[in-house]
Amino acid sequence: MNSLSLLRRLALQQQSELLQEACFAPQNSSEQVLLALAYAQLGDLDAARRCVGALDHTGLYVDARVDLAAVQLLLGDFDAAQMLLETALYEAPDHALLLARLATCHLRSQQIETARQLYERSLVLQPNVLVYQQLLRLYLREGATQQCERLLEQAEDFWGCEQEEWPEQQAARQSQQLRGLRLELWLASEQHAAAEAWLDKQLDSLDEEDYCGLLSGYAQRLAERSHHALAEDTLRRGLRQYPEQMGLYQQLAELASLQGRSSQAIALLQRAILLAGQRGQSTLALRLKLVDVATQAHMSLAREVVMQVVEEAQALVEGKGGDAAQIALWQAQAQVALAGVEAQEQQYAEAEARYRDVLLAYPKSLVALQGVGQLCMQLGRIDEAVVLFEQVKVLDPARGHIALINARRFPDDATLQSLEALARLPGLEGPVKPGLLLQLAAAWEKRKDYTKAFALADEANAASCTLLHYDARAHRQRCARIRHAFSCDLYEHRPGVGNSSTLPVFVLGMPRSGTTLIEQILAGHSQIHGAGELGVIPSVIAGLERWERHVGSGRHYPDCVDDLSAKVVAGITDNVLKELQEYAPEALHVVDKLPHNFENIGLIKLLFPNARIISVRRDPRDIAISNYFTDYAAKHGGMGFAYDLGWIGEQLADHNLLMHHWNQVFPGEILEVRYEDVLADPEREARRMLEYVGVAWEPQVLNFSELQRPVKTASVWQVRQPLYKTSMAKWARYEAYLAPLIRGTNARIEWQPITDMATLPVPGLLETGVAFYREEKLDDAEYHFKQLLHYLPEHAAATFMLGLVYLRKGHVSEGIALMLKAHEQCPWNAQWRDDLARAYELSGEPEKAAALKPKKPHASVPDPEQEMDGEFAW
Repeated sequence: MNSLSLLRRLALQQQSELLQEACFAPQNSSEQVLLALAYAQLGDLDAARRCVGALDHTGLYVDARVDLAAVQLLLGDFDAAQMLLETALYEAPDHALLLARLATCHLRSQQIETARQLYERSLVLQPNVLVYQQLLRLYLREGATQQCERLLEQAEDFWGCEQEEWPEQQAARQSQQLRGLRLELWLASEQHAAAEAWLDKQLDSLDEEDYCGLLSGYAQRLAERSHHALAEDTLRRGLRQYPEQMGLYQQLAELASLQGRSSQAIALLQRAILLAGQRGQSTLALRLKLVDVATQAHMSLAREVVMQVVEEAQALVEGKGGDAAQIALWQAQAQVALAGVEAQEQQYAEAEARYRDVLLAYPKSLVALQGVGQLCMQLGRIDEAVVLFEQVKVLDPARGHIALINARRFPDDATLQSLEALARLPGLEGPVKPGLLLQLAAAWEKRKDYTKAFALADEANAASCTLLHYDARAHRQRCARIRHAFSCDLYEHRPGVGNSSTLPVFVLGMPRSGTTLIEQILAGHSQIHGAGELGVIPSVIAGLERWERHVGSGRHYPDCVDDLSAKVVAGITDNVLKELQEYAPEALHVVDKLPHNFENIGLIKLLFPNARIISVRRDPRDIAISNYFTDYAAKHGGMGFAYDLGWIGEQLADHNLLMHHWNQVFPGEILEVRYEDVLADPEREARRMLEYVGVAWEPQVLNFSELQRPVKTASVWQVRQPLYKTSMAKWARYEAYLAPLIRGTNARIEWQPITDMATLPVPGLLETGVAFYREEKLDDAEYHFKQLLHYLPEHAAATFMLGLVYLRKGHVSEGIALMLKAHEQCPWNAQWRDDLARAYELSGEPEKAAALKPKKPHASVPDPEQEMDGEFAW
């Protein structure tokens, strides 16, 4: 075999570094082409271009031209590659590699039949494992499973002999590719059982890395077909065999995050970080992933982890060990992550400065460019954002165009078609990318092609629904429990409960009803601060849920609101007011415009009887279409309903019934504002709202589009524009598709009768009983605990405290029995466990006490839910 043949074999086997070294000082044009090919395979495209630019094209042999076409393919110059190959085809019609590379050109231009025939001819002339793989993928793409099965058997037979001629690392890669295609064939035929049985057999023949890589690829393919539960099961099977495989933890975390299970994703990433630390490996990349997940739902954790990332990156810089360029890049990534957290925490100036600093060192940092661009959007600097997104487009056309569509800068038809092809590439989300399809729907709507726009939105939402766990019946039942819990009787029996402050103003309504516009008008007043969508009320609810779990009451919100005493409410409201005042210490009113607070009006009025509440209404059909065309970041939270027209209809009906209930409980206390009325006569409606809030008229509130304040919602672009009426009656464009919406809205509202919600005669029985116990008033304590247990027989804390009372009164066995029951209900309460162990010791049962003593802890990730305080000390 001559030297050029050996060099081409290096190229075929992708031994790029060896090829580069062998051709470093090329002796002829053929070697220079192969050097360019080596550079291109290694990803050094600039070097490849220089090499090709210095090439004398005259007199190149066919083989060299085929190699040059390979370089052009890697450089993305498909037209030049195809022209070169078609010219060479006249001279060498039976050149196998030429035919294969020409097939790739035709495949790129969607000439599928021609590409398939060329690949088949190439294989007949000269079998090649890479060509086998390309043709197998093409058969799979066309659904030709029988042809694929036959070809795969041929490929496996060929590779069984050929792989001995390949270097070990490259051979392993090709073997893994063929195994992956075997799995893909079974998946295409829905033969999951066959695939899993085959995977079990591979466990005996593959090492840990190859086996886990195979499982990872199988899980990816399952997810691409929307089999996300099977994908997770596959990864867990791998972790049962190899419980320290960090890659499987990462992939499982991605799937959990994708489906809205952020707490699970966080725990999985923490486990991977722990394993990396135990092996002495850098945890920076894993921590950056953790920050991404935590930023969506756990800001305190995100802040904590991002500071660890910054510290670790700084330590690497100071240690000056390892790859300096990589360390500098990690440090920049840490700063970008910190900027993202700061932006979420509304520290906009700090976040922007940090992004800009990163861009000084890395002008082509996509995440920094996109981060500061999005920040400019939120701050109303749309033109600046567009300039930044244009830079993103140069580096990553798809990402840039998506950002520009968000800024209402729409691409041409050809670009839209390219983006649609990209949206249909399978990925972890499934067969399509729903978010990108929704962006394209907005673009086609702008072009007034409403049929195309709705089809894309419909496809996107159907795909998103496979990842959602939204339960319309459960939501309806929850609304019924809210109405039951917050009845007129609750407020009649809780006189004087609540804080009299008028600082909070709540703007609420169905999402996309116009709440952002209303807040923007109010925020233009000198005495009113618009704080955006705050989580203060949901945080209160989450705190109540944690407390009920902590005491083991067996209750959840809203059932537990009858236990809110004046003292507890005072503590809650003090914290809420402190948080609101931090946004604008000088403001008389702070607006929270979280739309779904319409479900929480009862709690708001319990906490702040004088709070102003503005309910925004809009034509429900326009609300529905606007929701259906919006991709919500909180789709796994309260926005899961927005991905199905029937669910939207039911949510609209639930909203109407709730608002009817609140207006009955609080007659005349809630101001209703119609979005259409604001568009028709903004001054009249603005005056109504300001009078209701209790401030004097200021005409500048009508200049809301010029207000320099951050807007983070889906309305970020609209509120920067003067009032326009094109969004009115938008539903009429899509009237033909609204049947599911109408059915959902008009269907009879039914729910299960609320028969299991106990009503306590007075709040605070537990706290009062504990106070009596600490004062040694055991009879009074016993009375209160028994009274609470009369209404809530399974209340663990009351049971445990009653056991302590019995113990103090000398009824040891009865006391221990009660304490044991409570401990079994809440095994995470360390204080209760210790108290029970001491009770066993006092009763002469040391072996039972010893059994309760905690074992020596293993290095593991703590469960935040299990880190409970010892609330009821001995």
